[in-house]
Order: sequence, then structure tokens, then C-alpha cells
Amino acid sequence: MSKEHENYFEQRELKKGAAGWVLLSFLGVAYVISGDFAGWNFGIAKAGWGGLVIATILMAIMYTTMVLSEAELATIIPSAGGGYGFARRAFGPLGGYMTGIGILFEYCVAPAAIAVFISGYCGSLFGAEGSIISYVPAAIQPIVMILLGGTWATKLLFYLVFVGVHLYGVGEALTLCMIITVIAIIALIAFIAAMVPHYNPANLFDIEPDVAIKGATTFLPHGWMGVWAALPFGMWFFLGVEGIPLAAEECENPSKDIPKAIITAMTALLIMAALILIFGPAGSSAHYIQDLADPLIGAIQSPNAYGEPTFVSRLINIVGLTGLVASFFSLIYGASRQFFALSRAGYLPRILSLTGKRKTPWIALVIIGTTGYILSLVVDGDSLLVVAVFGASISYVLMTASHFVLRIKEPDTPRPYRTPGGKITSGISIFLGCFAFVACFLANAQVTIYAAIIYGIFILYYQFYSRHHLVAKAPEEEFAAIAKAEQSLDA
Repeated sequence: MSKEHENYFEQRELKKGAAGWVLLSFLGVAYVISGDFAGWNFGIAKAGWGGLVIATILMAIMYTTMVLSEAELATIIPSAGGGYGFARRAFGPLGGYMTGIGILFEYCVAPAAIAVFISGYCGSLFGAEGSIISYVPAAIQPIVMILLGGTWATKLLFYLVFVGVHLYGVGEALTLCMIITVIAIIALIAFIAAMVPHYNPANLFDIEPDVAIKGATTFLPHGWMGVWAALPFGMWFFLGVEGIPLAAEECENPSKDIPKAIITAMTALLIMAALILIFGPAGSSAHYIQDLADPLIGAIQSPNAYGEPTFVSRLINIVGLTGLVASFFSLIYGASRQFFALSRAGYLPRILSLTGKRKTPWIALVIIGTTGYILSLVVDGDSLLVVAVFGASISYVLMTASHFVLRIKEPDTPRPYRTPGGKITSGISIFLGCFAFVACFLANAQVTIYAAIIYGIFILYYQFYSRHHLVAKAPEEEFAAIAKAEQSLDA
């Protein structure tokens, strides 16, 4: 390798060995856990409780089959590119780039949606008369209400603080992420315990059927098309867990740690999704919480539950913020690593992959924070969620298709972990991923079309510029080159 190449990669190094499988498991849960606190309930508005249950089960199957496929791929291609690296190996540079941009949409836009939800939670906690602001000393109440009252300043504060932690160092960031996630899980347990005494199955079916839809029932008040439209909100219980391989280059033992972490995280998420989806609406009212920005607090304070703010609701509001923060924090991490990988390989401007003295991609982090903050100011959380799902569904189809294709193209490649069910498993995920993609247009056609136009601009950038400026020695490119050479030798 020439001196020029050495310098190039010395300026683009991540900190090796910063995370083991336990930290990675918590990272996987942290990516997603905000979905238990807010966003999922919008699916009730689209499909009723029964429709959202069906949509969530379908998406649970899609994610489970996807992460099992991804666990195998991560042992073959352990790089910071994650899904982009998998698709690069299977489909070439364009396929890898399309996957990587889909992941960027997901990981850059989802934090903006969560910032909107954080602002909503803070507004109910600090921004209203009779809220916890009354316990704050009068002299500083105006300052607290500005910073944490659910305003533009709330979103700015969270972006500044948590992008700043990522800039400081990955080990510190992942450790803090684990602590925040543990607190968030405790908050969810407290919520479920508070709602169990008020459990009433009738509350699940209190949305009137749409008389204009043939066959609509209290179980499916908006018919079967409502189920399809609810798929993006069913995804919100799991969106982001596939980002664990983005930490591969900062992992102690990728071939063992990543499969173990992916499976552990997915198991925990399945359990939490089931409990929240049952006890939240059943203890309150599906109709009451269907369009709330803070559904867990709304559920506790609903007429069918406690009917007013209580110590428990205040506690969950305070502690529950950690769930939103955990996902906000970890998704910024994932977005920065995807930016880093695509930039280092030349698919995006190379300056984005520069790392500082603490081995963090600081330019990428600054851009992610700035872009996300602006989006959180001008777009509502519901629409941002749909855009995130749009990008995610593209990457899911291409990632799992990569598993399917590589099982055919490279059957003899060593695989420390092999996906149960092989190509059948990844085939199921591909099929359901296509439905999820179409569901974005049903959930919000206008926003999805805008997202598709921006995605198309990124593709044009690749076609006219970046494909002519790829870096041959980048890890994902070298993995592909080695595989190609091995295939030619076998021939």
C-alpha cells in the first residue's frame, strides 16, 4: 500500500475493540426502544387495534427472518458498512450504494422523528401549568420551560448534547447508551405494571367501524387495507435493530459477538412489543391513544385508567424520556457509521469519513445533527416516521436478497454462523419487505413521493460522479475483490 493510501486510512480509523456482545445487544435494543414509547399508536388510527396487531405480527416475522439472515452475513463481511457491505458483495457497487442510502434515510430521519416525540414528552412534563415545572425553583422556571418545554430549544438541546457525546468517544457513547437503555426498560416494566389492574379487552375494540368500507368490523374498523397502511407503524417496534453490524469494526470478535447480539436484542424487542401492544390500549382505550404524541402517558392518564396525572405517570414520563433518548442516541451512532463507510469507500464525499483524535467521524456527526434538527422543526413526527420506513424497507429487501444471492453465488464461503432455514428464511423477509415498501405509499403517499425523489437524486449522484471515484482499498471493496479473485481461482 502506498504512503498516500496509508495516510488516507490513518485519517479514517475507528476504535477497535470498543464493544463486546453485551454492549452490542443493548445497542440493538436502544436503536428501537423509542418505538415502544411513541409512534406505534398511529397504526391504530390506520387500522384499529386488530389491524395493528396483524401488521405487527407480519413485521415481527420480517425482522426476525431478516436479522437471522443478517447475522450470517455479518460473519462473512464484518465492516462498518453493515447492510451496504453485504449488498456490495452480492450485487456490486450500485446495489451496495442503493442499500447504504436506504440505511442513511432510516438512520438520519428516525432521530428527527424521535426528537419530535421527545419534544412532546417534554412538553407534557415541563411545559404546562400543573406539570412538574411547578417543583422547579421560580427563578429558573422560565429557562427550564424554554429548554425543556417542548419547543425548538428542546430539540436543539438534545441534538447538541448527544451528538457531543458521540464526538467525545465511541466507548463512552456505547456505555452511556447501555445505561440509558436499562433505565428505559425499567420504565416500560413500570408502565405495564401500572396498566395491568385496568386491563379490559373491550377497550381494544372501541373504534367504530368505517361504514364506507365493506367488511369493516370492530377488530378491523378500516378493513384489510388498513392493515397494509399500518405496516410502517408495526415496523416501529423493531426499526433499527438491523444496525448492530454497523459496529463491526469497533467490535472485539465480530464473527461471534454480532450474531449473538442480534438474536438477543431481537428476542427482547419481541417481548416488549407484545406487552406494550396488549396492555397499553387494553388498560386505557384504543380510540383514546390512537393519535397521541405521548401514548404511554396518555394511556395512564386516560379516563379508563387513572383519569389524571399521578405519581406513576410523572415517574414514567420522566424515566420514559430515556427510552426516546436511547433510540435517538443510538441511531445517531448508526447514521454516523453508515456515512463513514460510504464516504471512506468514495460513494459519498470523502471528507465525511475523516475521524478525529478520538477516532470518531466528527464531520459526519455534525452533518447528521444539523440535518436532523432542521427536519424536526419543519416536518411532523408521523411523516418523518414514514420516510424512515421508506428508506429502511429498501435496505431490508436488498440486504436479505444479498443473503439469498450469496448462498447461491458463494456456497463454499466459510460461515461461522449459518441462518436457520437458509434461503427460505431470507426469502420470507424479502417478500414481507416488499409489502412494507408499498405500505409507505398507503400510509402517506405525498411524503413517500418526496422521499423517493430525494432518493433518486442520490442515485443520480452515484451514476454521474461517485462511481468514478471509488476507493479500491476500502474494506467493503476489498471484500468484494477477494471474493471475485477466489471465484476466478475456483473456475
